[in-house]
Amino acid sequence: MDRPALDLAFHVRLDFGDGPRTRFVPGFKGFTRGFVSVVGGEVSGPRLKGRVVPHSGGDWPHIWPSGLIEFDANYMLEADDGTPIYIQNRGLAYSNPEAMARIEAGESVDPKETYCRITPRFEAPAGQHDWLNRTIFVGVAERRGSSTQFDYYAVT
Repeated sequence: MDRPALDLAFHVRLDFGDGPRTRFVPGFKGFTRGFVSVVGGEVSGPRLKGRVVPHSGGDWPHIWPSGLIEFDANYMLEADDGTPIYIQNRGLAYSNPEAMARIEAGESVDPKETYCRITPRFEAPAGQHDWLNRTIFVGVAERRGSSTQFDYYAVT
């Protein structure tokens, strides 16, 4: 069998704004549930360009005391030709407790202090962007203040 390769497809910058982030510990659970709303962003790259639709969703992470975060984000993109694209972005991040405290405070941290990998799934209508529906992607992410930068790679 051929070994899979990764091809850079596009970048996404998610803007979360400076507003409050919801945090609570559900009863009988060992994690903290979070929520942060997506306020906008940009899509750029060789295979897709456009924007993140403002206020179209957000991220509902499980935040574990160990520093592990399980992401589950849902929001909408809009390609530069107006095509709507839904994304469900799941992934894992890990930071030591000191770096996690700085991230939670909205500060930037050195990318070497965190691990963040994602596995997005897309839904796009038939047409120019339906390749997103039939492609597996992996990605990396980096928190930058009140924004997060994602690099998405198509698995070929």
